[in-house]
Parts: sequence; structure tokens; C-alpha cells
Amino acid sequence: MKRVVTLFILLSLWAAAPAEAKLKVVTTTEDLTALAREVGGDRIEVSSIAKGYQDPHFVEAKPSYLLRLRGADLLIAVGLELEVGWLPALVQQSRNPRLLGKGSGYLDASTGCDILERRAGPVSRAEGDVHPFGNPHYWLDPDNGGVMAANIAGRLSELSPADAPYFRSRLEAFQKRLAEAARSWEDRMRPHRGVKVVTYHNSWPNFARRFGLEVVGFVEPRPGVPPSPSHTLKLIQAMKAQGVRVILVEPYFDPQTPNAVSREAGAKVVVLCPSVGGAEGVKDYFRLFEHNIALLEAVFRETGGAQ
Repeated sequence: MKRVVTLFILLSLWAAAPAEAKLKVVTTTEDLTALAREVGGDRIEVSSIAKGYQDPHFVEAKPSYLLRLRGADLLIAVGLELEVGWLPALVQQSRNPRLLGKGSGYLDASTGCDILERRAGPVSRAEGDVHPFGNPHYWLDPDNGGVMAANIAGRLSELSPADAPYFRSRLEAFQKRLAEAARSWEDRMRPHRGVKVVTYHNSWPNFARRFGLEVVGFVEPRPGVPPSPSHTLKLIQAMKAQGVRVILVEPYFDPQTPNAVSREAGAKVVVLCPSVGGAEGVKDYFRLFEHNIALLEAVFRETGGAQ
């Protein structure tokens, strides 16, 4: 009888014991959330501040963001000043010592990535929303996605050393799947290498270089500056002269001007997702590229974009 009672007590204590706490991770974008899920699996709880259909340069601070940051073990940022207009104030107000001063709870995911368009010398705000440390849309090259995942796995392992083998195993599996998928995406885009396009914002240099597109102009006269009539007219003339048939637009910009430009230039507007969550069904890093490449294949077929 004593054995039964003892066993019952032990089982009761085991059932009442709290589950091992998961690392609480907050990211600035859904792309980072998707990558964190790939390597963190069921050992983390992760959420993003900016949604994929929002412009990550401009995020309205909310009290709920402060609550999440206050309890976070890890904050993952895109870096390169993408979030400079809103994140520093949130981190400061959260008063979370793990995040302040870019401590052990702060991770800049850009470390080690291939960053384009780094600026030398002083930058004037008259040039628009320019990022002197390089273009912050670097996650749109799958190679950089693999590096970002490694950065995340490394920091998670530092915060939870007992789970390091788990994170490493998931990272290796993710990187293998990503390399295979990237080869497939390159094969699909190969017939369209050298196609000239115009984009609304300068979101696509890493994507364009990886998949062989040539960005010859922007709907914005300068980054973050709304299009003017004179710039729009020059853009239409340039598109006609160079035979540009496609305008790529992010989902958070007003389509009125690019639609008008496309009508005058005889081009097509395509709304591409620069981030996970930017369109229905784009729920992870793989589907981000699948979605965009499928749209480009279709529009290039329609406009004669195959080389």
C-alpha cells in the first residue's frame, strides 16, 4: 500500500511540475519570425512586431509591443537602420536589461550577410531614406537566409545551451532544404535573366542580383520620397526607350502612380511580397520565394520577358 501511495505522490508532483520554459523571442519582421521558427522549433515562443503587409521602415509603436519586449529573452532585428525610426525607443521604454545596450538578448540578423549598397562618406537626408550601412532588404537572397538562420541558432544556443544540439540539427536540416530550393528557383528564373524591371522602392537589389534581373529605375524619385509628376514623366520615357514591361510594387504602397505609369509605358504592374506574410498563403520563408517567382514567371510569359 505504501508503494502505491508513494507512486501516486510522485506522479502528482510530476504532473504539477511546470513545463520547461520556452525562450521568448520577439522579432521586428515576419521574415525573422519564420527563420526563428525553422531553427527554434518547439523550444521557443516567437512573434513579430511588423506584419508582412506593412512597411517595416514605419511602424506605429503600441503598448502591446512594450509588454512583449519587456518579457523577451531575445529580440531579433533586421538591422542596417531598417527599424531606426521606431525600434530604439521601444527597446528603451521596455526597460528590459537583456535588450538594452544590444546585450545578450539583442541580435542583429545582418551579421555575416552579403550586404549591398554600403555608402562611403556622409549621407544627407535630402537623398531620402538612405541607409548608409547598406540596403536592409538583404533577406531576399536565400544565401543570406541561411546565414541569418545560423545567427539565430547560435544565439538561441547561447541562451539555452542544453538545447544547442536541437537547434543545430534543425539549422542543418533547414539549410539543406534551402539550398535545394534555391537551385530550383534559379533554374526557373534562368530563362528570364537580364530582364529589365522598374520597382517602386529599392527593396530588391539582393533578389535581382541573385536571379538575374536588372532594375533600371524606381517609381520613387528617392527612397521614401513620393513620386512627383516630373519624375513620373521621365520614368515613362525611360521605360519606353529601354523596353521595360514590368513594374514591381510592394503591397503597402499606393498603386495609383505605378498603374498610371504602366498604362503610359505599356507595362504590367506586379505586386510582389518583400516579406513573409505579405500576401495570403505566404506563411514561411520558402513560400515567400515560391510566391514571388511564380508571379514573375507568369508576367514575363505575358510580356515576352524570356531571353
